[in-house]
Amino acid sequence: MNIQLGDIGHIIQLAIAPVFLLTGVCTNLMVLINRLARIIDRSRTLEDRLDVAYNDNYLNELDVLYRRSHLINYSITLSTATGLFICLVIALLFIGDTTNVTLDKYIAGLFVAGVFALIGSFGFLLREIFIASSWMRSHRHVRQPRPEN
Repeated sequence: MNIQLGDIGHIIQLAIAPVFLLTGVCTNLMVLINRLARIIDRSRTLEDRLDVAYNDNYLNELDVLYRRSHLINYSITLSTATGLFICLVIALLFIGDTTNVTLDKYIAGLFVAGVFALIGSFGFLLREIFIASSWMRSHRHVRQPRPEN
């Protein structure tokens, strides 16, 4: 097995597109983790307030935050799976090209699985955003009219 410099260049060219996808997945994971961190911070604040005094509004908001955190966790899991699948695609591209083993079906299957996992991740993120937006709209502060002087 003698690998030529041109072969390595060809392998790297094949791996460029999945690497760009991997970069996008990592950016998506950062967004998801930041959203989860904000949810956790808000829920801790509400739980501290509930330790002082019982309040139905705090409990209702905590229920919404727990639901949102579950959706974000599913999204993080699917994004992480996407990253794993894409890393495996890149590894199989190198292994297949250097060993002359036909791995085309595995590479295609892992790539499609990664894309479906990413679609699922975006779906859970979108659902979480809808819940957050509807909660915000339903608890919008109603302005009182200013008294006339």
